[in-house]
Amino acid sequence: MRTLGIGGSTIEAELAAITPKAHLVSPIKKEAFPERIKRAVQLMASEQVAAMYVHAGTNLYYFTGTRWHSSERMVGALILPDETVHYIAPQFEEGTIRDFMEVEGSIHGWEEHESPFALLISVLEKYGIVEGQLAIDEATPFFIVDGILKSQSSFTLVNAKPITAGCRMVKTKEEIAIIQAAMDITMEVHKAVVRILKPGIAAQTVVDFINEAHKRYGIVSGSYFCIVLFGVDTSFPHGVKHPKALEENDVVLIDTGCMLHDYISDITRTYVYGDITDEQRRFWNLERLAQDAAFEAAQLGKACGTIDDAVRTELEKNGLGPDYKLPGLPHRTGHGIGLDIHEWPYLVNTDKTILEVGMCFSNEPMLVVPGKFGIRLEDHIYITENGPQWFTQPAYSIEDPFGISKES
Repeated sequence: MRTLGIGGSTIEAELAAITPKAHLVSPIKKEAFPERIKRAVQLMASEQVAAMYVHAGTNLYYFTGTRWHSSERMVGALILPDETVHYIAPQFEEGTIRDFMEVEGSIHGWEEHESPFALLISVLEKYGIVEGQLAIDEATPFFIVDGILKSQSSFTLVNAKPITAGCRMVKTKEEIAIIQAAMDITMEVHKAVVRILKPGIAAQTVVDFINEAHKRYGIVSGSYFCIVLFGVDTSFPHGVKHPKALEENDVVLIDTGCMLHDYISDITRTYVYGDITDEQRRFWNLERLAQDAAFEAAQLGKACGTIDDAVRTELEKNGLGPDYKLPGLPHRTGHGIGLDIHEWPYLVNTDKTILEVGMCFSNEPMLVVPGKFGIRLEDHIYITENGPQWFTQPAYSIEDPFGISKES
């Protein structure tokens, strides 16, 4: 039996049929940022941290609303125990920083020949913080950490992850609504992709279609990322240097997502173009069983690592693995998602993070059969007061991954 709904359409027809949807959900309101800072300060106190530095990137945006890319120049912000924000930036960028900031704060500028690291220490001292633990954003480049270390001897630098992750792991209803909207758009793109496939189509042609389809839905930036693999290429989880074109009876793996109001979607579907073999069906069904095992294990109060354990137990019962051995699951079961496509928590055996309401993460226990194919089904989960909830409906079957038979 062939996959239902596969092929038969054109790129032009599918793009013409799309109606924009991105505008239907609102971005995070400015009022959210002070609340995030308040929560950070609470965690700073519990961690006995004197101050926290957040660097340009998603942490700076999360706490201050300031969008700034990391570069060779230090740009970031100190968050102090009184909930004030002090920006550290090149003096010539002051006007632009002021234009971008959502949380008001003092801007402390350094000239090109001056040390921004010494400036950071002087700001702390100016506000009466002269020693203790200084939490540094875990994504801060080494040259900045090294510069701060060499500029002083009064502070102990510690990883800010318990504070940054402690805040960002737990999403609000508004954040979850944005992620849901982004996931819904990407799922519709997946449904369109299956209809344009035909023997000989190049992987890059499909990538280009997916990018344009996201744009047609209102995602101005298009796809945040895109992996399109056919045949044996699907056995490489993140692809190959030169992806092959589609041939009859190839396994098809599509992994893509978009960014909506700074939050990211990420969905993978795997199916077959052509006749489905018994081996392909067996591994596809085992993949769905593994997904279900992960979902059932994702319960409030449990450690994230127990989800990965549950998946590997299920796979080993069916002769796969053990652990990371192939045929089987070569990587962790999943990852958190939000402003970054991979963020905390991580569904790996060693992650002892306890599941809380508002946590969001992928469920993608990919199965790899070396030299033949790989099967990855990726949907995301968010934790509610009543337990796990899917962002998107998991694939129904290898013959009908998008539930076409359910619509009739």
